[in-house]
Amino acid sequence: MNRFSIEFELAPGVQVLTRKVLADDRGSFQRLFDLDDLTTLGWDRPVAQVNQTITRERGTVRGLHFQHPPFDEWKLVTCLQGEILDLIVDIRRSSVNFLSVYQVKLDGNSPRSLLIPPGFAHGFQTLSANVVLNYCHSQPYVPNAEGGLNVQDPRLAISWPLPITQLSDRDRQFPMLTSDFNGVDR
Repeated sequence: MNRFSIEFELAPGVQVLTRKVLADDRGSFQRLFDLDDLTTLGWDRPVAQVNQTITRERGTVRGLHFQHPPFDEWKLVTCLQGEILDLIVDIRRSSVNFLSVYQVKLDGNSPRSLLIPPGFAHGFQTLSANVVLNYCHSQPYVPNAEGGLNVQDPRLAISWPLPITQLSDRDRQFPMLTSDFNGVDR
């Protein structure tokens, strides 16, 4: 039984999924990750890490993060509580959509997840307070392989729906893009 259906393709290879909800008089059940089901959608590795973030303040931005090959990763992002604007940037050097920005809303009241393949930087802005996100990663975090794009880079021209209330020093210090940024490819 497939527990995920493709709601729509956000970007080439990036799927917005709807989880199947089983409900009865006791409540409901949703599978947040299923390797067999997600393998049919391209996920080609076991889960290496499952992480959770709790973001307290509305307007906070986290991202835009990625890992360089060979540590690039699949991510399955699920909002368990609150609401976010989830954002990805295509950083695949060979892509015709190189540096294109895509966004989708995720919230804890809908059975929606975002499946992101390698080659995309990822971040989000909280649209409510007390947001809880769950991330499944196909690779462990490798500090020396980490990369990031500056969320305020004019070349990306991201129009955040809210003023940015919080941004970590690490995210603030990611460099602006220059003409020699070549993205990533395997």
